[in-house]
Amino acid sequence: MRLIVVESPTKARTLNRFLGKDYIVEATMGHIKDLPKSPISVDIENNFEPDYKSLPKQKKTISTLKKAAKSADEIYLATDPDREGEAISAHVNELFKDSKISDSKIKRIEFHEITQEAVEHAIDNPRKIDDHLVDAQTSRRVLDRIVGYKLSPILWKKIRRGLSAGRVQSVAVRLIVEREREIEAFKPEEYWEIGSLFKEGFLASLVKIDGKKAEINTKEDADKVVSDLNKVAYQVSEIKRKEHHTRPYGPFTTSTMTQAAANLMGWSAKKTMTVAQKLYEEGLITYHRTDSTNVAKSAQDKVLKYISEKYGKSYIPEHPRLYKTKSKGAQEAHEAIRPTGLNPESDNADPGLQKLYDLIFRRFVASQMADAVYDATTIDVSAGKYLLRANGKIMKFDGWRKVLPLKSDEDVILPELAESQKLNLEKVQAEQKFTLPPARYNEASLIKTLEKMGIGRPSTYAPIISTIQYRNYVEKDEGRFKATAIGITVNDFLVEHFSTIVDYEFTADMENHLDEVAEGKLDWHKEMKEFWDPFSKILKDVEEKSARVKIEVEKLGEPCPECKEGEKVIRVGRFGKFISCSRFPDCKYTEKYQEKIDMKCPNCEQGDVIVKKTKRGRTFFGCSRYPECDWASWTDPREKKEEKGESSEEVETDL
Repeated sequence: MRLIVVESPTKARTLNRFLGKDYIVEATMGHIKDLPKSPISVDIENNFEPDYKSLPKQKKTISTLKKAAKSADEIYLATDPDREGEAISAHVNELFKDSKISDSKIKRIEFHEITQEAVEHAIDNPRKIDDHLVDAQTSRRVLDRIVGYKLSPILWKKIRRGLSAGRVQSVAVRLIVEREREIEAFKPEEYWEIGSLFKEGFLASLVKIDGKKAEINTKEDADKVVSDLNKVAYQVSEIKRKEHHTRPYGPFTTSTMTQAAANLMGWSAKKTMTVAQKLYEEGLITYHRTDSTNVAKSAQDKVLKYISEKYGKSYIPEHPRLYKTKSKGAQEAHEAIRPTGLNPESDNADPGLQKLYDLIFRRFVASQMADAVYDATTIDVSAGKYLLRANGKIMKFDGWRKVLPLKSDEDVILPELAESQKLNLEKVQAEQKFTLPPARYNEASLIKTLEKMGIGRPSTYAPIISTIQYRNYVEKDEGRFKATAIGITVNDFLVEHFSTIVDYEFTADMENHLDEVAEGKLDWHKEMKEFWDPFSKILKDVEEKSARVKIEVEKLGEPCPECKEGEKVIRVGRFGKFISCSRFPDCKYTEKYQEKIDMKCPNCEQGDVIVKKTKRGRTFFGCSRYPECDWASWTDPREKKEEKGESSEEVETDL
């Protein structure tokens, strides 16, 4: 009898579907060992050795694994193909050794898709546990434990109890805080866009004045240009025609998948990764924690055959597609995220799973297709000292856009004209505009920035975003991150006193060092010592010399109903926002904070619509006059208005 050990029951069920009766598949239910919550459980004096303990909640699972292992002839550790999976296999291996199970029958296998072919290949090609990968996971765990457990007490003492800091999460908060300050410091600048509409049926925009780039920043200047353009004669000065090719996007990585799901479906990174985990465990997609854009030759051959049969040979590229991995230190998995088969449907009734599967399927197929081809035309129009330009393109061949149509990419058809042809002006258009501040980060743009900077890895993006929200360091405002008062205070304290910890380059370098540990090029104990020695000195210095910091509160402009002397302010506690008296702790008045949206209750039309949360943290909307009015909705009522056509703004997105 052969025993295969995986992490999840879903994965176990998928394997049982095609493995024979000679196999038993058991799940570890995640980690069976970890560092206890208390104390720090890292022996700083003894080479930073971690004191891993079996998790009490895993007692039954551990018993089941031991029993199955003792009766098995061969044992295959088949946890996920990344550092965390390697660490789980190492802990299971230790468990079996402690149970006097022969080391000779324990093997590590690795596969990146849960298919019969991939699993059988892995069983035929077992390997030993990769100690370097385990060391890399251990060093990350130890490093994050030291930073969190040593920094948090400082924050308690200098700011407020209950606060905590994390190595990568704090950097993400810094990005959000700095973006907020860029927005606050931004001063909009006026500019004007001017164009001439011709009776021949097209619009040309002003691009140059006297051979220089047109920059019109005041109404007076705009009025003068408009006056001139109404008097001057127009003629076509040059027509350029060029065939334009666009290459498809590469197949998904963890980062690009979470970005696409956020942009197209409004999904959080956590939801995307949860659904992707299910798709992987059911054998529908390859491993979903990856920063590689590689595609197996066998998978590429199959998809090219699929494209040829479904769309025709003209949709096959001249050469097979190869994509360069863009993220720094890409290393986690051998392949991009792709479907394991070529069935457009996932055979799963869950609509969420089907949506993400469809996204992954179409992105993968499109990535292996021929270029989209356009006829691009540029018409330059001379008008005295002014030069105007019109751009248009017509799709000649849709190529990969057959699978991923671009909704907003409508063809701009220009009329047939000849050089030196005179044009007839219909009217001159002038529009005043103002430069916009940089946009706040949403989940997609934050992940993209972290990846570009080399901060974090595929398995960490979703936890980073969840953690900074759970700690109330940031909150979402219309889907974009805004730093809270407490997030700003903690960030500023860390930047002032622990600049290394929240330094972008340092954090990226640390990720690279962890990669080198995984490759066996660096000893993790030495790396920890080089970090700890200066860090411990800073800890001591800050604890002894830094002043206590006060968290800024948001004033509501209403008197305290209890003491009559203070005023109501919004504070942020461990469980989110609440209202208290500005004279706290002298006055202990508090009340629940109710976030309002700019809308009256659609039921009673008297109360305000407020944002509420269930005990499990799920957001819903209700009336501020509850219980007099018991209206409530899971759906944002503002979205319902948009569905009825009350919003004129339509946002087009693309994969």
